[in-house]
Amino acid sequence: MDFITPLQQWIASFTGDAETARIGFIVIVGLAAFLFAVAVALLVGGLTNPVKKRVYFVKDEEAAAREGARAGAMLVGQLGDVMQGKKGGKRTSNIVKQLRYAGYDGPNAVRLFFGARLICVVVMPVLVFVGSTMSGAVPVQDAIIYAVGGAALGYVLPDLWLSRKARKRQERIRRGLPDALDLLVVCAEAGLGLNAAIQRVAAEIDIQHPDLAFELDLMMMQTRAGIDVRTALKDLDERTNIDDLRSFITTLLQSMRFGTSIAESLRIYSEEMRDKRLQRAQEAAAKLSVKMLAPIAMCIMPAFLLVAIGPAILSMLEALKGIQ
Repeated sequence: MDFITPLQQWIASFTGDAETARIGFIVIVGLAAFLFAVAVALLVGGLTNPVKKRVYFVKDEEAAAREGARAGAMLVGQLGDVMQGKKGGKRTSNIVKQLRYAGYDGPNAVRLFFGARLICVVVMPVLVFVGSTMSGAVPVQDAIIYAVGGAALGYVLPDLWLSRKARKRQERIRRGLPDALDLLVVCAEAGLGLNAAIQRVAAEIDIQHPDLAFELDLMMMQTRAGIDVRTALKDLDERTNIDDLRSFITTLLQSMRFGTSIAESLRIYSEEMRDKRLQRAQEAAAKLSVKMLAPIAMCIMPAFLLVAIGPAILSMLEALKGIQ
């Protein structure tokens, strides 16, 4: 235990405060104990077991591309098991839905997400505390409060990132749907069946709308694997959660149920989708004038007032000086 005093003196030489050095030493010891506990848990959990590693990596073909990526994914997955807790709960089901909307539908996506959240919860407060204490302008008590806030931010940040990814992907799919419907109408009127038409459309829009093409290809893979077309369409709706795509799937299901012409139904719905896209563009253009008020008020108006009223204010000040 003779090394504790020199270590505290070394930390005090950087901080210039004995109390800060003592708290910094406690934080370092706590972090080291946490890392040691994680390492022991990984070893006990069978990290070095080759059979378990093989089973884990067979489930995730993308992670099997590189050995380093596999080891990192396995480590984050082990941490995710610690934070995930009870499987099948409401919190986990909501995360699974958001991951599917964002396009992360792999078998280990949930474990990796919770592992990344645990890393953020641990790393963020340490960075905030070290940054605050090293600057010297923040007291140690305030730095501890900032560290707690950093832990809360690290817990919420992955959810915000995932929600943003899901919204962006849904918006990309929504933008590509009218073009896909136009091509689907052409293919259906040319005599292709529904499956062949969807497969051809997915191949044509792969470059311009890759997210929508991926979803259509996945649906075709499900049908080729023996899943019914109706079930594959419903699964497509659950994976994307887009109103326009849900209406399109409902139109197809009704056409198949009542035996009406799929080409005619698609043509009517395609015209409706073009009208919706035009209405969205007009709505965005109408909102532009309101959105421009904030930049005008913050950037242009102060300069305008300075030029217009500035000379009068200077003249008034000179007149007041003359009175005194």
